[in-house]
Amino acid sequence: MISISKLLCDAAGPGDSLRYGKNHQANIKQRPIVVWNCTRKCNLRCVHCYSSAGDNDPAEVLTTGQAKSFIHDLADFAVPVILFSGGEPLLRKDIFELANFASQHGIRTALSTNGTLITEREAEKIKNAGFAEVGISLDGIGAKNDRFRGKKGAFEAALQGIRNSVSLGLRVSLRMTITPANYMEIPAVFDLVEKERVERVCFYHLAYAGRARGLAKDDLSHSQTRAAVDLICDRTVDLYQRGLKKEVLTVDNHADGVYLYLKLKKQDPARAEKVSALLRANGGNNSGIRIGAVDELGNVHADQFWQHYSFGNVRQRNFDDIWLDTSDQLMRGLKDRKGLLKGRCARCRYLELCNGNLRVRAEAVSGDVWAEDPACYLTDSEIGLAHEI
Repeated sequence: MISISKLLCDAAGPGDSLRYGKNHQANIKQRPIVVWNCTRKCNLRCVHCYSSAGDNDPAEVLTTGQAKSFIHDLADFAVPVILFSGGEPLLRKDIFELANFASQHGIRTALSTNGTLITEREAEKIKNAGFAEVGISLDGIGAKNDRFRGKKGAFEAALQGIRNSVSLGLRVSLRMTITPANYMEIPAVFDLVEKERVERVCFYHLAYAGRARGLAKDDLSHSQTRAAVDLICDRTVDLYQRGLKKEVLTVDNHADGVYLYLKLKKQDPARAEKVSALLRANGGNNSGIRIGAVDELGNVHADQFWQHYSFGNVRQRNFDDIWLDTSDQLMRGLKDRKGLLKGRCARCRYLELCNGNLRVRAEAVSGDVWAEDPACYLTDSEIGLAHEI
């Protein structure tokens, strides 16, 4: 994640200690945030769903007892945060029991949901379960969102879910995946965040995984991506100039951090150096390092987009044993990848700040985990390659 509000406006956020607390080498041994895709069931059919969620769970989905054992293991390993995701996690009948269990064992819990099922009663359950944050996904306003989500009325239902959550004092994080079909909706999403008193908004770059695996050719062009990031930055600064301290982040493209740094070098060199230090402390993409994922079957992945590759299963081995085992070639490579990267990534002068960006996206396009990330929109000149023949 790139905290636009932190980098541009020096605004503190709840996750800053995890993102910027130590240098990257120290963070290799830091406990990861864990995304638990606790169910594959979903009431929507989003065109870009990385988990290809559907009507039913596999028969082998983790039971309540197995899930508690897994969560207890995470607590023993000192995992700081577990993000309950899906599918649609509110369709899992024991979701609140498991969230309470995690909180009681000292793990900060967050919920990632499409928001359409958050009635007033469900919002009360979410609050009582101790969720620190409720992430609600929207991909535009009105019919635009409904087309992405595959269901008429999804926007209005999610909007009501936002309102029900905010009314109870829950910290709501709105999430939008930006694509050519909706990136011009960014201003309207900012307007909604302001109007509905949402505290946090995350703009996700498209990850080519699940149902989105074949969408590389339909992704934003590099110029469109730059325009989208510029717009997000401008609207963030505007919010803070008006005293509205919303947390604004971009996700799944660490080129954003370098892009902001390069812009600030021209506009505010002193601030640029502070941003460089923050990005260096963050270490860039942390798949397999400070973020991991577990699916509904208990399989452990480098992040939530790597569901096609598992390092092991929490039914057979403790999560920490799997996570720290570098006998797996991919796990070993992700934890120390700089010497493995190819193409522009290998030669980029800002590799220390980006760490090769999203590897699953590179693999989806080229078939090679270590190839350059095609979604990097920085020019050869900007990353120090213009002099090469």
